[in-house]
Amino acid sequence: QLQASGGGLVHPGGSLTLSCTASGRPFSIYVMGWFRQAPGKEREFVARIRWSGSMLDYADSVKGRFTISKDNPKNTVYLQMNSLKPEDTAVYYCAADLTYGRLSSVASDYDYWGQGTQVTVSS
Repeated sequence: QLQASGGGLVHPGGSLTLSCTASGRPFSIYVMGWFRQAPGKEREFVARIRWSGSMLDYADSVKGRFTISKDNPKNTVYLQMNSLKPEDTAVYYCAADLTYGRLSSVASDYDYWGQGTQVTVSS
């Protein structure tokens, strides 16, 4: 089970940090990812991090502004979002992929999903 939190309303240029805590069997997770979905758009990849180790990747649209990190003892992954833009407005979801060796940016490859947290960037 994944529990996401940290969304909210922020002005353009502002920052937010999202958190996602895994419970149940977090040791079986291979990759944790963040995705987002804006109204009328498909869910899109934002960032991912390997649960064991430090391999990570970002969508081009967030590189240099967002940082994904994790705290394994707390079974938590974070998404630090800086220099937020109105186009970052979306519901943000964390997700877990259990497949060993797969580093995917495809939403359908992920096995478990958090409930989503709304991020609104507006003046």
